Amino acid sequence: MNLIDTHCHLNDFGEETETVLARAKEALVESMIACGTETADWHWHYDLAKSHPHIHYTVGMHPLNVHENWERDLESLESFFQKDLPPIAIGEIGLDFHLLEKNDTETVALQREIFHQQLLIANKKNCPIIIHARDTLEDCRTMIDRADCDWSKIVIHCFSRDANAIRTINSRGGRGSFTGTITYNNAENVRQALVAQGTERLMLETDCPYLSPVPFRSKKNEPAFLGVIATCAANLLGISEPELR
Repeated sequence: MNLIDTHCHLNDFGEETETVLARAKEALVESMIACGTETADWHWHYDLAKSHPHIHYTVGMHPLNVHENWERDLESLESFFQKDLPPIAIGEIGLDFHLLEKNDTETVALQREIFHQQLLIANKKNCPIIIHARDTLEDCRTMIDRADCDWSKIVIHCFSRDANAIRTINSRGGRGSFTGTITYNNAENVRQALVAQGTERLMLETDCPYLSPVPFRSKKNEPAFLGVIATCAANLLGISEPELR
């Protein structure tokens, strides 16, 4: 019984990548989705996926990586769908105002425009969409509705809100994906959201190298730690770990 890490950033491991992949295999992580945030990692993950059939990749411009040459990059993003090994989704894309100055309306507007354009590309390609929505879930939800996206293709990655929020997403047909956050003492709201969503739409991820689960908080996160998240999720859902897998 194996697991899928549905969201990881393997480019962050550089020369350690093969060692990290070997540890994932030992931990029964069957496959991984390497998620894109900017042009450099799109190419890196494409090359990695070409040489590792169990790795899939996505392309997307993360809201904190927006810049004035975004139109050129979105042309490059679309070109990946013409490759012999196309991406399986667009993402991670969305909104993130966490590190912005309160009066930085220009960057906010730029994030919104780039997010909207990527949603339209995803519609055109009829592919899944991975949403980054740190403190912006309502804004992202409004923009997804405005772009008339198919909610059944939407996942809110690293879900960090409560049960009511996940019910709203589920009612539209979307889902949340859960990380090692569910193992944190201060994340009861996230645990309740996982239980509220249940098993039918269950998705787990490491979001490595970030958000290492307990008891690995002091270490760089990696796909091999997904089993810890799965064990916690199974306990919360009241099912056996083999059943969850």
